[in-house]
Amino acid sequence: MNNRNISPVLPERRLAGVGVHFASLPGPYGIGDIGDSALSFIDSMSEMNIRVWQYLPTGPTAYGDSPYQPLSAFAGNENLLGIDPLVRAGLIRPEETSVLRDLPTETVDYGKLIPAKSTLLTTAADRFADNVGADLKSGYEDFLHQYDADWLDDYALFRVLKNKHGERAWPEWERKYAQRDPVALREVRNASRQQMERIKLLQFLFHRQSQELHARAREKGVILFSDMPIYIALDSADAWACPEILRIDRNGRPSHVAGVPPDYFSEDGQLWGNPLYDWDHLAENGYQWWIDRLRHAASMADLVRIDHFRGFEAYWAIPAESPTARNGAWERGPGGALFAAMQAALGHLPIVAEDLGFITPQVHELRQMHDIPGMRVLQFDVDDPDFRADHIEANCVCYTGTHDNDTTIGWFRGGHDDTRSRQEIETSRINALRLTGGSADTINFDMIRLAFSSKAMIAMAPLQDYLGLGSGARLNTPGTTHGNWRWRLPPGRLTPAVCESISNMVRDASRD
Repeated sequence: MNNRNISPVLPERRLAGVGVHFASLPGPYGIGDIGDSALSFIDSMSEMNIRVWQYLPTGPTAYGDSPYQPLSAFAGNENLLGIDPLVRAGLIRPEETSVLRDLPTETVDYGKLIPAKSTLLTTAADRFADNVGADLKSGYEDFLHQYDADWLDDYALFRVLKNKHGERAWPEWERKYAQRDPVALREVRNASRQQMERIKLLQFLFHRQSQELHARAREKGVILFSDMPIYIALDSADAWACPEILRIDRNGRPSHVAGVPPDYFSEDGQLWGNPLYDWDHLAENGYQWWIDRLRHAASMADLVRIDHFRGFEAYWAIPAESPTARNGAWERGPGGALFAAMQAALGHLPIVAEDLGFITPQVHELRQMHDIPGMRVLQFDVDDPDFRADHIEANCVCYTGTHDNDTTIGWFRGGHDDTRSRQEIETSRINALRLTGGSADTINFDMIRLAFSSKAMIAMAPLQDYLGLGSGARLNTPGTTHGNWRWRLPPGRLTPAVCESISNMVRDASRD
Protein backbone atom coordinates (compact mmCIF):
# COMPACT_ATOMS: atom_id res chain seq x y z
CA MET A 1 0.00 0.00 0.00
CA ASN A 2 1.15 3.54 -0.56
CA ASN A 3 2.17 5.60 2.49
CA ARG A 4 -0.05 8.62 1.89
CA ASN A 5 -1.41 9.92 5.19
CA ILE A 6 -5.14 10.25 5.63
CA SER A 7 -6.45 13.81 5.69
CA PRO A 8 -9.62 13.66 7.80
CA VAL A 9 -12.58 15.76 6.70
CA LEU A 10 -14.41 16.31 9.98
CA PRO A 11 -17.26 18.80 10.34
CA GLU A 12 -16.31 22.05 12.06
CA ARG A 13 -19.98 22.83 12.78
CA ARG A 14 -23.08 20.79 13.52
CA LEU A 15 -24.34 19.09 10.37
CA ALA A 16 -27.31 17.01 9.26
CA GLY A 17 -26.79 13.57 7.78
CA VAL A 18 -28.74 10.93 5.90
CA GLY A 19 -28.32 7.18 5.91
CA VAL A 20 -29.04 5.27 2.71
CA HIS A 21 -27.10 2.51 0.98
CA PHE A 22 -26.12 2.72 -2.67
CA ALA A 23 -28.28 -0.31 -3.49
CA SER A 24 -31.36 1.57 -2.22
CA LEU A 25 -31.00 4.51 -4.59
CA PRO A 26 -33.44 4.84 -7.48
CA GLY A 27 -32.43 4.06 -11.03
CA PRO A 28 -33.46 2.00 -14.05
CA TYR A 29 -31.09 -0.96 -13.68
CA GLY A 30 -32.50 -3.09 -10.85
CA ILE A 31 -30.25 -1.71 -8.11
CA GLY A 32 -28.85 1.65 -7.05
CA ASP A 33 -25.22 2.23 -7.88
CA ILE A 34 -22.11 4.32 -7.26
CA GLY A 35 -22.41 5.86 -10.72
CA ASP A 36 -25.21 8.12 -11.89
CA SER A 37 -27.57 7.03 -9.09
CA ALA A 38 -25.10 8.24 -6.46
CA LEU A 39 -24.13 11.41 -8.34
CA SER A 40 -27.79 12.35 -8.64
CA PHE A 41 -28.32 11.74 -4.93
CA ILE A 42 -25.40 14.06 -4.10
CA ASP A 43 -27.26 16.78 -6.01
CA SER A 44 -30.45 16.04 -4.06
CA MET A 45 -28.51 16.25 -0.79
CA SER A 46 -27.38 19.75 -1.73
CA GLU A 47 -31.01 20.73 -2.30
CA MET A 48 -31.91 19.29 1.13
CA ASN A 49 -28.96 21.02 2.85
CA ILE A 50 -27.81 17.63 4.16
CA ARG A 51 -24.01 17.46 4.32
CA VAL A 52 -23.20 13.92 5.51
CA TRP A 53 -24.07 10.72 3.64
CA GLN A 54 -23.66 7.42 5.47
CA TYR A 55 -23.84 4.16 3.53
CA LEU A 56 -23.22 0.49 4.24
CA PRO A 57 -20.05 -1.53 3.49
CA THR A 58 -19.40 -1.77 -0.24
CA GLY A 59 -17.56 -5.10 -0.41
CA PRO A 60 -18.68 -7.95 -2.70
CA THR A 61 -21.54 -9.84 -1.09
CA ALA A 62 -22.26 -13.57 -1.00
CA TYR A 63 -24.95 -15.68 0.68
CA GLY A 64 -27.79 -13.58 2.05
CA ASP A 65 -26.56 -10.49 0.17
CA SER A 66 -25.40 -8.96 3.46
CA PRO A 67 -22.90 -6.10 3.18
CA TYR A 68 -21.54 -7.23 6.55
CA GLN A 69 -20.22 -10.60 5.28
CA PRO A 70 -18.19 -9.45 2.25
CA LEU A 71 -15.92 -11.68 0.20
CA SER A 72 -13.15 -9.10 0.61
CA ALA A 73 -12.27 -6.28 2.99
CA PHE A 74 -10.69 -4.37 0.08
CA ALA A 75 -12.62 -5.16 -3.11
CA GLY A 76 -15.77 -3.40 -4.27
CA ASN A 77 -19.15 -4.97 -4.99
CA GLU A 78 -19.43 -5.27 -8.76
CA ASN A 79 -23.24 -5.19 -8.49
CA LEU A 80 -22.96 -1.56 -7.36
CA LEU A 81 -21.12 -0.48 -10.50
CA GLY A 82 -22.93 2.25 -12.42
CA ILE A 83 -24.12 1.15 -15.87
CA ASP A 84 -24.47 4.57 -17.52
CA PRO A 85 -20.74 5.45 -17.12
CA LEU A 86 -19.92 2.14 -18.84
CA VAL A 87 -22.29 3.01 -21.68
CA ARG A 88 -20.63 6.42 -22.07
CA ALA A 89 -17.22 4.75 -22.09
CA GLY A 90 -18.28 2.51 -25.00
CA LEU A 91 -18.08 -0.69 -22.93
CA ILE A 92 -21.82 -1.44 -23.03
CA ARG A 93 -24.26 -0.66 -25.84
CA PRO A 94 -27.48 1.12 -24.79
CA GLU A 95 -29.70 -1.64 -26.15
CA GLU A 96 -27.84 -4.23 -24.07
CA THR A 97 -29.09 -2.64 -20.84
CA SER A 98 -32.66 -3.88 -21.48
CA VAL A 99 -31.95 -7.03 -19.41
CA LEU A 100 -31.66 -4.78 -16.36
CA ARG A 101 -34.38 -2.29 -17.26
CA ASP A 102 -36.97 -5.04 -16.95
CA LEU A 103 -36.14 -5.62 -13.26
CA PRO A 104 -38.24 -4.16 -10.39
CA THR A 105 -37.60 -0.54 -9.41
CA GLU A 106 -38.88 -0.55 -5.81
CA THR A 107 -36.97 -3.60 -4.54
CA VAL A 108 -33.73 -5.39 -5.39
CA ASP A 109 -34.36 -8.86 -6.81
CA TYR A 110 -30.87 -10.29 -6.31
CA GLY A 111 -31.80 -13.63 -7.82
CA LYS A 112 -32.49 -12.00 -11.18
CA LEU A 113 -30.11 -9.05 -10.87
CA ILE A 114 -26.85 -10.88 -10.22
CA PRO A 115 -26.76 -13.20 -13.27
CA ALA A 116 -28.03 -10.49 -15.62
CA LYS A 117 -25.61 -7.83 -14.41
CA SER A 118 -22.68 -10.26 -14.25
CA THR A 119 -23.18 -11.12 -17.93
CA LEU A 120 -23.31 -7.44 -18.85
CA LEU A 121 -20.21 -6.59 -16.82
CA THR A 122 -18.29 -9.49 -18.39
CA THR A 123 -19.09 -7.99 -21.79
CA ALA A 124 -17.85 -4.59 -20.60
CA ALA A 125 -14.58 -6.04 -19.29
CA ASP A 126 -13.95 -7.94 -22.55
CA ARG A 127 -14.33 -4.72 -24.55
CA PHE A 128 -11.99 -2.70 -22.36
CA ALA A 129 -8.77 -3.22 -24.32
CA ASP A 130 -10.30 -2.23 -27.67
CA ASN A 131 -12.88 0.39 -26.70
CA VAL A 132 -11.35 2.77 -24.18
CA GLY A 133 -8.90 5.61 -24.61
CA ALA A 134 -5.41 6.15 -23.30
CA ASP A 135 -6.63 7.83 -20.10
CA LEU A 136 -8.55 4.78 -18.88
CA LYS A 137 -5.79 2.39 -19.94
CA SER A 138 -3.21 4.44 -18.09
CA GLY A 139 -5.47 4.59 -15.07
CA TYR A 140 -5.79 0.81 -15.08
CA GLU A 141 -2.02 0.36 -15.19
CA ASP A 142 -1.67 2.74 -12.23
CA PHE A 143 -4.37 0.80 -10.38
CA LEU A 144 -2.53 -2.49 -10.94
CA HIS A 145 0.74 -0.95 -9.82
CA GLN A 146 -0.87 0.33 -6.62
CA TYR A 147 -2.97 -2.68 -5.57
CA ASP A 148 -2.11 -5.87 -7.48
CA ALA A 149 0.55 -7.14 -5.09
CA ASP A 150 -1.37 -6.07 -1.99
CA TRP A 151 -4.84 -7.59 -2.41
CA LEU A 152 -6.09 -7.45 -6.00
CA ASP A 153 -4.31 -10.50 -7.44
CA ASP A 154 -5.27 -12.65 -4.45
CA TYR A 155 -8.87 -11.48 -4.71
CA ALA A 156 -9.07 -12.29 -8.43
CA LEU A 157 -7.54 -15.72 -7.85
CA PHE A 158 -9.91 -16.34 -4.94
CA ARG A 159 -12.96 -15.55 -7.10
CA VAL A 160 -11.72 -17.82 -9.89
CA LEU A 161 -11.16 -20.71 -7.46
CA LYS A 162 -14.48 -20.11 -5.74
CA ASN A 163 -16.20 -20.36 -9.12
CA LYS A 164 -14.18 -23.49 -9.92
CA HIS A 165 -15.52 -25.08 -6.72
CA GLY A 166 -19.18 -24.24 -7.30
CA GLU A 167 -19.04 -21.11 -5.09
CA ARG A 168 -18.35 -23.21 -1.99
CA ALA A 169 -16.45 -21.68 0.91
CA TRP A 170 -12.67 -22.01 0.55
CA PRO A 171 -12.19 -24.49 3.44
CA GLU A 172 -14.26 -26.90 1.29
CA TRP A 173 -11.97 -26.61 -1.74
CA GLU A 174 -9.42 -29.18 -2.81
CA ARG A 175 -6.71 -29.12 -0.18
CA LYS A 176 -3.99 -27.90 -2.54
CA TYR A 177 -6.03 -24.79 -3.27
CA ALA A 178 -7.29 -24.26 0.26
CA GLN A 179 -3.74 -24.45 1.58
CA ARG A 180 -2.36 -22.30 -1.27
CA ASP A 181 0.07 -24.78 -2.77
CA PRO A 182 2.32 -22.55 -4.95
CA VAL A 183 2.45 -24.97 -7.89
CA ALA A 184 -1.32 -25.44 -7.93
CA LEU A 185 -1.96 -21.69 -7.73
CA ARG A 186 0.52 -21.00 -10.53
CA GLU A 187 -1.30 -23.50 -12.75
CA VAL A 188 -4.65 -21.82 -12.07
CA ARG A 189 -3.21 -18.38 -12.78
CA ASN A 190 -1.82 -19.55 -16.10
CA ALA A 191 -5.07 -21.26 -17.09
CA SER A 192 -7.36 -18.43 -15.95
CA ARG A 193 -5.65 -15.25 -17.08
CA GLN A 194 -8.70 -13.92 -18.91
CA GLN A 195 -11.03 -14.56 -15.97
CA MET A 196 -8.64 -12.87 -13.55
CA GLU A 197 -8.17 -9.94 -15.89
CA ARG A 198 -11.94 -9.40 -16.04
CA ILE A 199 -12.18 -9.37 -12.25
CA LYS A 200 -9.32 -6.87 -11.97
CA LEU A 201 -10.81 -4.63 -14.64
CA LEU A 202 -14.16 -4.50 -12.86
CA GLN A 203 -12.38 -3.61 -9.63
CA PHE A 204 -10.61 -0.80 -11.47
CA LEU A 205 -13.91 0.49 -12.84
CA PHE A 206 -15.40 0.36 -9.33
CA HIS A 207 -12.39 2.28 -8.00
CA ARG A 208 -12.70 4.83 -10.81
CA GLN A 209 -16.40 5.43 -10.20
CA SER A 210 -15.90 5.69 -6.44
CA GLN A 211 -13.20 8.31 -6.95
CA GLU A 212 -15.48 10.28 -9.26
CA LEU A 213 -18.20 10.13 -6.61
CA HIS A 214 -15.79 11.32 -3.94
CA ALA A 215 -14.76 14.23 -6.15
CA ARG A 216 -18.41 15.23 -6.72
CA ALA A 217 -19.08 15.02 -2.99
CA ARG A 218 -16.16 17.33 -2.22
CA GLU A 219 -17.34 19.74 -4.89
CA LYS A 220 -20.80 19.86 -3.27
CA GLY A 221 -19.49 20.01 0.29
CA VAL A 222 -20.75 16.52 1.16
CA ILE A 223 -18.93 14.23 3.61
CA LEU A 224 -18.97 10.55 2.63
CA PHE A 225 -19.35 8.28 5.66
CA SER A 226 -18.66 4.58 5.08
CA ASP A 227 -19.08 1.54 7.28
CA MET A 228 -16.61 -1.20 8.23
CA PRO A 229 -17.39 -4.50 9.95
CA ILE A 230 -14.84 -5.25 12.68
CA TYR A 231 -14.62 -8.91 11.68
CA ILE A 232 -14.08 -10.47 8.29
CA ALA A 233 -15.91 -13.48 6.90
CA LEU A 234 -14.21 -16.86 6.99
CA ASP A 235 -15.28 -17.26 3.36
CA SER A 236 -13.30 -14.27 2.14
CA ALA A 237 -10.22 -13.60 0.07
CA ASP A 238 -8.60 -12.06 3.16
CA ALA A 239 -9.03 -15.16 5.31
CA TRP A 240 -7.80 -17.40 2.47
CA ALA A 241 -4.82 -15.23 1.52
CA CYS A 242 -3.83 -14.17 5.06
CA PRO A 243 -4.89 -17.00 7.39
CA GLU A 244 -2.11 -16.06 9.81
CA ILE A 245 -4.09 -12.99 10.95
CA LEU A 246 -6.89 -15.26 12.21
CA ARG A 247 -7.27 -18.03 14.73
CA ILE A 248 -7.78 -20.75 12.13
CA ASP A 249 -5.79 -23.85 11.18
CA ARG A 250 -4.32 -24.75 7.79
CA ASN A 251 -7.65 -26.18 6.64
CA GLY A 252 -9.57 -23.02 7.51
CA ARG A 253 -11.14 -24.38 10.68
CA PRO A 254 -11.47 -21.74 13.43
CA SER A 255 -10.73 -22.58 17.03
CA HIS A 256 -13.06 -19.83 18.28
CA VAL A 257 -15.62 -17.59 16.63
CA ALA A 258 -17.19 -14.19 17.31
CA GLY A 259 -20.46 -13.24 18.93
CA VAL A 260 -21.87 -11.61 22.04
CA PRO A 261 -22.96 -13.18 25.33
CA PRO A 262 -26.52 -13.73 26.56
CA ASP A 263 -28.29 -10.53 27.51
CA TYR A 264 -31.73 -9.01 27.94
CA PHE A 265 -32.43 -9.42 24.21
CA SER A 266 -31.26 -13.01 23.75
CA GLU A 267 -30.95 -15.75 26.36
CA ASP A 268 -28.47 -17.62 24.14
CA GLY A 269 -26.50 -14.56 23.07
CA GLN A 270 -25.61 -14.03 19.42
CA LEU A 271 -23.41 -16.51 17.55
CA TRP A 272 -22.00 -14.57 14.58
CA GLY A 273 -19.54 -17.26 13.52
CA ASN A 274 -16.78 -14.98 12.16
CA PRO A 275 -13.24 -16.18 12.89
CA LEU A 276 -11.42 -14.18 15.55
CA TYR A 277 -8.22 -12.27 14.93
CA ASP A 278 -4.85 -13.52 16.12
CA TRP A 279 -4.03 -10.24 17.82
CA ASP A 280 -0.60 -11.47 18.94
CA HIS A 281 0.43 -12.11 15.33
CA LEU A 282 -1.01 -8.78 14.19
CA ALA A 283 0.91 -6.99 16.97
CA GLU A 284 4.17 -8.65 15.91
CA ASN A 285 3.66 -7.14 12.44
CA GLY A 286 2.83 -3.69 13.76
CA TYR A 287 -0.88 -4.13 12.91
CA GLN A 288 0.01 -3.56 9.26
CA TRP A 289 -3.07 -5.39 7.93
CA TRP A 290 -5.36 -3.09 9.90
CA ILE A 291 -3.37 -0.03 8.85
CA ASP A 292 -3.78 -1.06 5.21
CA ARG A 293 -7.48 -1.76 5.71
CA LEU A 294 -8.24 1.62 7.23
CA ARG A 295 -6.08 3.47 4.68
CA HIS A 296 -7.96 1.78 1.86
CA ALA A 297 -11.37 2.55 3.37
CA ALA A 298 -10.41 6.17 3.95
CA SER A 299 -9.27 6.58 0.35
CA MET A 300 -12.92 6.29 -0.70
CA ALA A 301 -14.65 8.06 2.20
CA ASP A 302 -14.09 10.87 4.68
CA LEU A 303 -15.37 9.08 7.78
CA VAL A 304 -15.46 5.37 8.60
CA ARG A 305 -17.77 3.83 11.19
CA ILE A 306 -16.28 0.65 12.68
CA ASP A 307 -18.93 -1.83 13.74
CA HIS A 308 -18.66 -3.50 17.20
CA PHE A 309 -15.93 -1.17 18.49
CA ARG A 310 -16.33 -2.88 21.84
CA GLY A 311 -14.37 -5.85 20.43
CA PHE A 312 -11.13 -3.87 20.35
CA GLU A 313 -11.10 -3.63 24.15
CA ALA A 314 -12.47 -7.13 24.89
CA TYR A 315 -14.31 -9.64 22.72
CA TRP A 316 -16.52 -12.66 23.35
CA ALA A 317 -14.67 -15.80 22.17
CA ILE A 318 -16.94 -18.79 21.55
CA PRO A 319 -15.56 -22.32 20.95
CA ALA A 320 -16.16 -23.10 17.29
CA GLU A 321 -18.14 -26.26 18.05
CA SER A 322 -20.54 -24.49 20.43
CA PRO A 323 -24.17 -24.42 19.21
CA THR A 324 -24.87 -21.11 20.98
CA ALA A 325 -22.94 -18.11 22.31
CA ARG A 326 -23.54 -19.17 25.91
CA ASN A 327 -20.20 -20.96 26.35
CA GLY A 328 -17.95 -18.07 25.37
CA ALA A 329 -15.52 -16.06 27.46
CA TRP A 330 -14.22 -12.50 27.41
CA GLU A 331 -10.70 -12.09 26.05
CA ARG A 332 -8.60 -8.94 25.90
CA GLY A 333 -8.43 -7.12 22.58
CA PRO A 334 -5.52 -5.06 21.27
CA GLY A 335 -6.77 -1.92 23.02
CA GLY A 336 -4.85 1.29 22.54
CA ALA A 337 -1.86 -0.39 20.87
CA LEU A 338 -3.82 -0.87 17.63
CA PHE A 339 -4.99 2.74 17.46
CA ALA A 340 -1.57 4.08 18.40
CA ALA A 341 -0.08 2.10 15.49
CA MET A 342 -2.72 3.35 13.08
CA GLN A 343 -2.29 6.94 14.25
CA ALA A 344 1.50 6.70 13.86
CA ALA A 345 1.06 5.47 10.28
CA LEU A 346 -1.96 7.49 9.15
CA GLY A 347 -2.25 10.55 11.35
CA HIS A 348 -5.61 11.54 12.83
CA LEU A 349 -8.05 8.64 12.47
CA PRO A 350 -11.32 9.42 10.64
CA ILE A 351 -13.16 6.80 12.70
CA VAL A 352 -16.57 6.73 14.35
CA ALA A 353 -17.05 3.96 16.91
CA GLU A 354 -20.19 1.85 17.04
CA ASP A 355 -20.36 1.72 20.82
CA LEU A 356 -23.94 0.61 21.39
CA GLY A 357 -25.21 -1.96 23.88
CA PHE A 358 -23.47 -2.87 27.13
CA ILE A 359 -20.30 -0.79 27.08
CA THR A 360 -17.77 -0.87 29.91
CA PRO A 361 -15.85 2.14 31.25
CA GLN A 362 -12.72 0.69 29.62
CA VAL A 363 -14.34 0.92 26.17
CA HIS A 364 -15.32 4.57 26.76
CA GLU A 365 -11.77 5.27 27.94
CA LEU A 366 -10.29 3.66 24.81
CA ARG A 367 -12.52 5.74 22.54
CA GLN A 368 -11.86 8.99 24.39
CA MET A 369 -8.11 8.38 24.59
CA HIS A 370 -7.93 8.40 20.79
CA ASP A 371 -10.55 11.12 20.22
CA ILE A 372 -12.92 8.74 18.44
CA PRO A 373 -16.57 9.85 18.24
CA GLY A 374 -19.23 7.42 19.44
CA MET A 375 -22.90 6.88 18.60
CA ARG A 376 -26.30 7.59 20.16
CA VAL A 377 -29.54 6.09 18.81
CA LEU A 378 -32.75 7.80 19.89
CA GLN A 379 -34.93 4.72 19.43
CA PHE A 380 -32.89 3.19 22.26
CA ASP A 381 -32.28 6.33 24.31
CA VAL A 382 -35.88 7.48 24.72
CA ASP A 383 -36.60 4.54 27.06
CA ASP A 384 -33.98 5.77 29.53
CA PRO A 385 -35.88 7.80 32.15
CA ASP A 386 -32.82 10.03 32.65
CA PHE A 387 -32.30 10.74 28.95
CA ARG A 388 -32.16 14.32 27.73
CA ALA A 389 -31.07 15.30 24.22
CA ASP A 390 -29.03 18.22 25.53
CA HIS A 391 -26.87 15.75 27.47
CA ILE A 392 -25.61 14.13 24.26
CA GLU A 393 -21.96 15.04 23.80
CA ALA A 394 -20.69 16.92 20.76
CA ASN A 395 -18.14 14.26 19.82
CA CYS A 396 -20.66 11.73 18.55
CA VAL A 397 -23.13 10.93 15.79
CA CYS A 398 -26.75 10.99 16.95
CA TYR A 399 -29.21 8.78 15.02
CA THR A 400 -32.98 8.48 15.03
CA GLY A 401 -32.33 4.85 14.08
CA THR A 402 -29.84 2.84 12.02
CA HIS A 403 -30.11 0.32 9.17
CA ASP A 404 -30.75 -2.37 11.81
CA ASN A 405 -33.74 -0.55 13.28
CA ASP A 406 -37.26 -0.32 11.96
CA THR A 407 -38.11 3.08 10.50
CA THR A 408 -39.17 5.60 13.14
CA ILE A 409 -42.82 5.30 12.12
CA GLY A 410 -42.61 1.50 12.14
CA TRP A 411 -40.88 1.56 15.55
CA PHE A 412 -43.49 3.97 16.97
CA ARG A 413 -46.38 1.83 15.76
CA GLY A 414 -44.75 -1.52 16.57
CA GLY A 415 -44.16 -3.38 13.30
CA HIS A 416 -44.75 -7.11 12.84
CA ASP A 417 -41.02 -7.84 13.33
CA ASP A 418 -40.94 -5.95 16.64
CA THR A 419 -39.62 -8.07 19.52
CA ARG A 420 -40.90 -5.67 22.22
CA SER A 421 -43.98 -6.42 24.27
CA ARG A 422 -47.09 -4.31 23.77
CA GLN A 423 -46.34 -2.60 27.08
CA GLU A 424 -42.79 -1.78 25.99
CA ILE A 425 -44.05 -0.37 22.69
CA GLU A 426 -46.57 1.80 24.52
CA THR A 427 -43.89 3.03 26.92
CA SER A 428 -41.65 3.98 23.97
CA ARG A 429 -44.52 5.91 22.40
CA ILE A 430 -45.24 7.84 25.60
CA ASN A 431 -41.56 8.67 26.10
CA ALA A 432 -41.07 9.75 22.48
CA LEU A 433 -44.06 12.07 22.59
CA ARG A 434 -42.96 13.52 25.92
CA LEU A 435 -39.39 14.16 24.78
CA THR A 436 -40.25 15.57 21.37
CA GLY A 437 -43.41 17.43 22.30
CA GLY A 438 -44.78 16.16 19.01
CA SER A 439 -47.62 13.95 17.85
CA ALA A 440 -48.17 10.47 16.47
CA ASP A 441 -48.79 11.95 13.02
CA THR A 442 -45.43 13.76 12.90
CA ILE A 443 -43.25 11.45 15.02
CA ASN A 444 -40.65 10.87 12.29
CA PHE A 445 -40.00 14.60 11.91
CA ASP A 446 -40.20 15.13 15.67
CA MET A 447 -37.49 12.52 16.30
CA ILE A 448 -35.31 14.06 13.60
CA ARG A 449 -35.72 17.48 15.23
CA LEU A 450 -34.82 15.94 18.58
CA ALA A 451 -31.58 14.59 17.06
CA PHE A 452 -30.97 17.97 15.40
CA SER A 453 -31.38 19.76 18.74
CA SER A 454 -28.48 17.86 20.32
CA LYS A 455 -24.87 19.04 20.42
CA ALA A 456 -23.80 16.01 18.35
CA MET A 457 -21.43 16.98 15.52
CA ILE A 458 -23.60 14.97 13.13
CA ALA A 459 -27.33 14.29 13.52
CA MET A 460 -28.28 11.39 11.28
CA ALA A 461 -31.56 9.89 10.10
CA PRO A 462 -32.25 7.15 7.57
CA LEU A 463 -33.76 8.46 4.35
CA GLN A 464 -36.91 6.50 5.23
CA ASP A 465 -37.40 8.74 8.28
CA TYR A 466 -37.03 11.95 6.28
CA LEU A 467 -39.72 10.61 3.95
CA GLY A 468 -42.04 9.33 6.69
CA LEU A 469 -42.05 5.69 5.55
CA GLY A 470 -43.32 2.77 7.61
CA SER A 471 -42.09 -0.77 8.32
CA GLY A 472 -42.46 -1.76 4.67
CA ALA A 473 -39.35 0.33 3.99
CA ARG A 474 -37.23 -1.39 6.65
CA LEU A 475 -33.85 -2.39 5.23
CA ASN A 476 -32.69 -5.10 7.65
CA THR A 477 -34.09 -7.16 10.50
CA PRO A 478 -31.19 -8.54 12.58
CA GLY A 479 -31.32 -12.27 13.23
CA THR A 480 -33.08 -12.99 9.93
CA THR A 481 -31.53 -14.06 6.63
CA HIS A 482 -34.31 -13.49 4.09
CA GLY A 483 -35.84 -10.35 2.65
CA ASN A 484 -33.14 -7.97 3.86
CA TRP A 485 -31.11 -5.35 1.96
CA ARG A 486 -33.80 -5.07 -0.75
CA TRP A 487 -35.60 -1.77 -0.15
CA ARG A 488 -35.22 0.92 -2.81
CA LEU A 489 -36.34 4.52 -2.93
CA PRO A 490 -39.21 4.75 -5.42
CA PRO A 491 -38.35 6.87 -8.49
CA GLY A 492 -39.43 10.50 -8.29
CA ARG A 493 -39.94 10.50 -4.51
CA LEU A 494 -37.37 13.26 -3.86
CA THR A 495 -39.44 16.02 -5.43
CA PRO A 496 -38.40 19.70 -5.21
CA ALA A 497 -41.12 20.22 -2.59
CA VAL A 498 -39.82 17.35 -0.44
CA CYS A 499 -36.23 18.59 -0.72
CA GLU A 500 -37.29 22.14 0.19
CA SER A 501 -39.22 20.91 3.23
CA ILE A 502 -36.20 18.95 4.51
CA SER A 503 -33.91 21.90 3.76
CA ASN A 504 -36.11 24.17 5.88
CA MET A 505 -35.99 21.69 8.76
CA VAL A 506 -32.19 21.58 8.57
CA ARG A 507 -31.93 25.39 8.47
CA ASP A 508 -34.35 25.80 11.38
CA ALA A 509 -31.98 23.62 13.45
CA SER A 510 -28.92 25.64 12.33
CA ARG A 511 -27.31 22.54 10.84
CA ASP A 512 -26.80 23.79 7.28
